[in-house]
Amino acid sequence: MKHFPIFVALEGRRIVLAGGGEAALAKLRLILKTEADVTVFAARADTEIHDWHKEGRLTLVQRPLAPGDVTGAVLFYAADEDALEDARTSEIAQSEGALVNIVDNLADSAFITPAIVDRDPVTVAIGTEGAAPVLARAIKADIEARLPATLGVLARVGKAFRHAVEVLPFGRPRRDFWREYYFQAGPRAIEEQGEEGINIALETLLEKHKNTDAREGHVAFVGAGPGDPELLTLKARKLLDEADVVIHDRLVSPEILELARREAVLIDAGKKGFGPSTAQSQINDMIVEHGLAGEQVVRLKGGDPTLFARLDEEIAALEGAGVSWNIVPGITAASAASAAIGQSLTERGRNSSVRFMTGHDMKGFAEHDWRELAKPGAVAGVYMGKRSARFVQGRMLMYGAARDVPITVIENATRPDQRVVTTRLDRFSQDLEDAQLTGAALTIIGLKPRAAQSLVSEAKQDVVELA
Repeated sequence: MKHFPIFVALEGRRIVLAGGGEAALAKLRLILKTEADVTVFAARADTEIHDWHKEGRLTLVQRPLAPGDVTGAVLFYAADEDALEDARTSEIAQSEGALVNIVDNLADSAFITPAIVDRDPVTVAIGTEGAAPVLARAIKADIEARLPATLGVLARVGKAFRHAVEVLPFGRPRRDFWREYYFQAGPRAIEEQGEEGINIALETLLEKHKNTDAREGHVAFVGAGPGDPELLTLKARKLLDEADVVIHDRLVSPEILELARREAVLIDAGKKGFGPSTAQSQINDMIVEHGLAGEQVVRLKGGDPTLFARLDEEIAALEGAGVSWNIVPGITAASAASAAIGQSLTERGRNSSVRFMTGHDMKGFAEHDWRELAKPGAVAGVYMGKRSARFVQGRMLMYGAARDVPITVIENATRPDQRVVTTRLDRFSQDLEDAQLTGAALTIIGLKPRAAQSLVSEAKQDVVELA
């Protein structure tokens, strides 16, 4: 992030702009939405700028900018649309302490003006650091369509009521009040009674929340899916937005953690095979502790929480402490991995079942029904199988599996750094070692990437043909 987004307090402060043409007009249309004192320096100015001057919305000085003109200003815009003149005026502004924006000159600007969605006092700023103005406009149009025109009215009335809401305990009780106001009671009041009905709705809602017992602690076991934040369920997104505490494992991608509420406490309870790990007993204690403290907890697990995630142990701990819980499923790694290679996990005439296996159990390498797995057409997804590759290979060959059984290993499925390794049973362990995978990987026995998918994927991911 080269530009840090902030909102600058401008009420009663000076903004100076040099220029009087189209570039100046474009900037002024935004600047005049603020409560700043705006001064424009231009030997020649557009008629609209003259009109704004007559209306008292800005001060127009009909001459070029000179030293001393920017003193005391917080922001300066160089908008003369002439490189030499913009360089001259920006040098003056910098020497006099203002932050400088030179129109259409990102490299020499100290700040940039984003695309803005205005629902005063609610403002949404969209920036692309100058890389894609067209994309910023598209995002702006999308947000404009999503935010009702009445949002600004709700926010203005709500702001005046904030002091009254301080009778509610700080934290979740107040957040619950405001969530119900903005998304239920407020919109309903303005639709039924207009703006005059909002204050009545606020007072009624406050009485309701003053007489409502605090929510008890609750734990939601949420599947984070394979890593792509767009594959999260809507319910998972909602819970992340409401959570006081998020206890996550190491498989959860940073992009998904970014979706948690900014004030939420994020706790890394990751485990790594043959590496540093948080003990399961410690995780159980943490979940119970935060649940008993009355917090809304999301126990965020990579993939699906019901598969190889020690869910039963954590539920047992919660039930023993009397803490409520629920499960929100996620896309498991086997589904994501098969989609990544364009394959179905089942196919009529080939296999009517698919096995999800773990490469390790509490005693070491996990034993399975190798005779069934060795049969032609068998398909299995092996979780946590990188270190057990030689063991799996040996067992399958021992029970008569064909040496050319296709095997595909998908690392970081659905993520930007996804990697696909294709091999066969008799080369499986060696090829996997040669590939030097470092991320979470899912092994699919019995499938290889569909030919058409491989051609498409080569431009998007690292496809390693090792067979």
